[in-house]
Amino acid sequence: MIDLQLLSQPLAGDGCSGEPFTEARRDALRAACAEDPAIWAMYAVNFGPPDFDRTITDYVARPTTRTFVLFDGDELAGMSSFLGIDEARQCLEIGGTYYRPAFRGTGFNRRVKDMMLDRAFASGFRRVEFRVDKRNARSQAAMKKLGAVREGVLRADRITWNGHVRDTVLFAILKDEWPV
Repeated sequence: MIDLQLLSQPLAGDGCSGEPFTEARRDALRAACAEDPAIWAMYAVNFGPPDFDRTITDYVARPTTRTFVLFDGDELAGMSSFLGIDEARQCLEIGGTYYRPAFRGTGFNRRVKDMMLDRAFASGFRRVEFRVDKRNARSQAAMKKLGAVREGVLRADRITWNGHVRDTVLFAILKDEWPV
């Protein structure tokens, strides 16, 4: 049985946390996403200037998405989402993840992903997917370190916000494989 109420609750992990996006966090998250405007060229959607407001509004309006503002201690570190929530398949994706530059390469990603995977599986999901732009070697390496299985490449999978035709590398972790 899938528990969407549990899935949507605030997250707590190893020195990190996530709270569901609210309008009270919009300005701070917009500023965080503006710290690295070049990174958005590799994302399917643009959370950087000038598209942040439209994109975050679209994300949080989707009934199959739960977006969280992430913290390291009390400091806003970025965001991530449960996407494509499919109760019938008991499957969802963790994506739309962005960390401020100061949090990259610090182990923060592992702590956040552990927290989010724990929540997804506790909520009744049996499969968690990660979809990574083929050009994003850093994210692919992070998925392997997490223990996700590389299942293949979805060729010409989507057209991104800037017109790039993206190949997507699909990774997944099954409930009986977690924790690694």
